[in-house]
Amino acid sequence: MDRQRLRLTVRGIVQGVGFRPFVYRLAHELGVAGWVRNDGQGVTLEIDGDPACLQDFARRLQDEAPPLARIDACEMVMVAAGEPHWGFEILDSDATAASVVSASIGADSAVCPACLSELFDPANRRYRYAFINCTDCGPRYTLVRHLPYDRASTSMAAFAQCAPCLMEYRNPLHRRFHAEPNACPDCGPALQLHDANGAEIGGDAIAETLALLQAGQIVAIKGLGGFHLVCDARNADAVARLRERKHREEKPLAVMAANAASLAGIAQLHEGAQRWLESAARPIVLLPKAAQTEHALPGIAPGLAEIGVLLPYTPIHFLLFHEAAGCPAGTDWLAEPQDLLLVMTSANARGEPLVTGNAEALVQLAGIADAFLMHDRDIVIRCDDSVLRVGYDDAAQFIRRARGYTPQAVPLAHALPPVLALGGFFKNTLCVTRGSQAYLSQYLGDLDRVANCTALQDASTHLLHLLQVKPECIAHDKHPDFYSSQLALQLADQWQIPCIAVQHHHAHIAAVLAEHQLDEPVLGLALDGVGLGDDGTAWGGELLLVDGSQYQRLGHLRTLPMPGGDKAAREPWRMAASVLVELGRGDEIASRFAAQPAASLLNQLLSRPQPATSSMGRYFDAAAGLLGVAPVMSFEAQAAMQLEGLAARHGVCATVSGLYRITDGVLDLLPLLAVLADSPDPAHGAALFHSVLLDALADWVAEAAERTGIRTVAGGGGCFLNAILLRGVREKLLARGLRFFTSQAVPCGDGGLALGQAWVAQRSMR
Repeated sequence: MDRQRLRLTVRGIVQGVGFRPFVYRLAHELGVAGWVRNDGQGVTLEIDGDPACLQDFARRLQDEAPPLARIDACEMVMVAAGEPHWGFEILDSDATAASVVSASIGADSAVCPACLSELFDPANRRYRYAFINCTDCGPRYTLVRHLPYDRASTSMAAFAQCAPCLMEYRNPLHRRFHAEPNACPDCGPALQLHDANGAEIGGDAIAETLALLQAGQIVAIKGLGGFHLVCDARNADAVARLRERKHREEKPLAVMAANAASLAGIAQLHEGAQRWLESAARPIVLLPKAAQTEHALPGIAPGLAEIGVLLPYTPIHFLLFHEAAGCPAGTDWLAEPQDLLLVMTSANARGEPLVTGNAEALVQLAGIADAFLMHDRDIVIRCDDSVLRVGYDDAAQFIRRARGYTPQAVPLAHALPPVLALGGFFKNTLCVTRGSQAYLSQYLGDLDRVANCTALQDASTHLLHLLQVKPECIAHDKHPDFYSSQLALQLADQWQIPCIAVQHHHAHIAAVLAEHQLDEPVLGLALDGVGLGDDGTAWGGELLLVDGSQYQRLGHLRTLPMPGGDKAAREPWRMAASVLVELGRGDEIASRFAAQPAASLLNQLLSRPQPATSSMGRYFDAAAGLLGVAPVMSFEAQAAMQLEGLAARHGVCATVSGLYRITDGVLDLLPLLAVLADSPDPAHGAALFHSVLLDALADWVAEAAERTGIRTVAGGGGCFLNAILLRGVREKLLARGLRFFTSQAVPCGDGGLALGQAWVAQRSMR
C-alpha cells in the first residue's frame, strides 16, 4: 500500500514533559519516518508510513502520552508527501513570533520514583544531589521565562551542562532528553547553609540543617516557588517561637511528613485523600485530626477540627527525611513510618508576598529565621503551596490553588475573545483566557499591601507574556476602591480596550458555570463574607438568578447591622451584640462581653444607624459570638472554622422546626440565633446552627426553584469551604430533585473570582 504523510499539531501541556522523546520512541517502534519539534502552539510533527501505521501512531500518541503531559487538542491533516523522510529526528524548536499562540507550560511536579531511586543509590553520580530531576518531574512554571520551553528560556540557562549531562540531554532514548533543569553535582545548582548573619556554615548542608531543626531552631529553606519557614513540628517551644516571630498567633500551620504511613496518630487518612497527598502536585491536604493530634502536635492547628499535611516534593525535602532516617541505601525506607515531622509555612512577613530571592530572604526574614538553606537557582515566579480538602466523590475542593496546579488551564465550553480578569481584594488571583482555555494565576494574597499589589502587576505581565495573549477586554470587581479595579481601569486605558465591572456574587456563581461548562439559566446560592452589592451595601447571603452576563437578585439573608463597620468582620462579639439588639436584648451586651473594652458603648452605638450586611459570613460570626467561640479573631474566618470544628466533634444534631422564616425571598435566621443566645453548650449550639441552617437554605432554594422553574443550582462563595455546609446543602438539594454544582477545579471563595469575572466579560462582549 502507498505510504502517506500525516502532520499533527498537539496542543496542551506537551513541552518539558518528555513528549518529544515519547514521539521519537513511538515512531521507531512503529517504523514511521519524519520529525517532531516544539513550537508556539505546542508540538508539531510529521510522519510518513502506511495508513495502518499512521492510524495506530495517532491513537497511541493520545492513549500513551507521558504522565505529566495533557493533550487538549490534536489536529491531524494529510499533507503532500514531497521528498521522503529518512528515519525520524527531533528538530530544534520553532520560536517564531507568528507561531506563539497556544502552547502551554506544565506545573511544578514532585520528584518521580525513578529519580528517587537514583537519589538514594550510593553508586549513582547523583546520589543525594538536591536538584535531581528528569522529564517526568521537577520544576516547570517557577523557572520558565517564556515559551517555547527550552533551557535558554529558564533560570537554568546560567548553568552549562557537563559532558555526561549533555549526553543525556541529547539522547532521545534517555529519560533526561531535553529535561531543561537537567544537572548534576558537577555542573548544576548547589546548596549553601548560612547563619542568621549570612555567614556560610561549613559541612554537609543537609546534615547541618537537620541538626539545627532537631535542636529547636527555625530554618528558612528555599523551595520551588519560594522559601519555607521550617521547624520541628513536635517541638512545642520551636512552634511557639515561630508563631511569635512571624506574628501568626493562631492561624494553622502545615506539617510535612515523610510519607502517608508517618501520619498515623496525627490525622485520619482515607484512600481518596491519600491519592491527592501522593499526587505529583503534592498539595497541602486538610485532614480530620486524630484523637492524639493536640497532644502530639501542640500549637499546630489550635481549636480546629482539621490539620493541613503534605508530603515531600523537592529533593531537599526528601534528603532531610533521609538524613533523619540514618541515610539508608535504596528507597525501602520511604514506605516505612518516620518520626520526623516538619512545620512548613510560607516564608514571609505577615501579609507580605512569599520571599523568593536569597538576598531578599536574609533581609525580610531577619529576626524570624535562625539559619538559611539556600541555593543558586533563581525562582522566576513565586508560587505558594496549594491547599485543598477532599470533598464528595473524592474530588478536590481547593482552598488555595497554586504550586502543582498553576498554570494548568480550566477548559471552557467555547472559544471566545481573550480576557484579562484581575480578581478581587482578598486572596487575589488573576485569570487570562485564550481560546477555550482559562488560565488562573497562582494565589497572590490580599491587596492591602504595596508588595502584593506589585505582585499582581508582575503576575499579570508574566502570564500574558508566557501565553502570548493580548486581551480584548479587562474584567474586575465592581468595588471601585480595590487596587485590582484601579489597575484594570489603568490597563484598559493604556491598551484602549473595554473594561467591565462584574458584581462580586455574580462572579462567584459564574466561576462555577465556567468550570462545569454550564450555559443555561441557574439559581445561584452565593454565600461569603462580603461583596459590594448593587445598592451599595455589603452583600454575602444571596439567592440569584444568573443567565450569562445578566443576573437578578431573587432574595437575601435578613440584613444585620455591623457595629463599627469592618471591625465587626474581625470581632464576632460585635455581630453577636448586633443580634442581641435585634432581639430586644441590648442591655445584656455589657455583661456578656465584659472582656471587650467597647462592650459598654455598643448598645448605644447600635441605637444609631450602622452599615448593614446580608453576609452569611457575619451570621457565622454572630453564632460564634453568642456561643462564646472566638470573640475576637486573629485570622480571617477563624470563628467560622472553630464553629465548624465544634459541630463536627459534636456530631449530627436533631433539627428544630420554627427557627427560620422565608418572607418575600428574605431568609430570616434570627429565631435560630435567639436560641443560640441561651445555649449553655457551645458544641451543641454549633451543631444546631449547622443543622437548622442546612434546612433553611434548602427550603429557600427549593422555593425559588418552584417559583422560577429552574432546577439547576450553583453554589459559590467562601462559606462553601465549610465541609458540613457544602455536603449538607448538596445532599438536601439533590433529595429535592435539583441539580447542584460548586467549584472543584478552582477555589469557591475569592481565589476563583477572576474565572467568573472573565466568563461574564466574555459573554458581555458577544
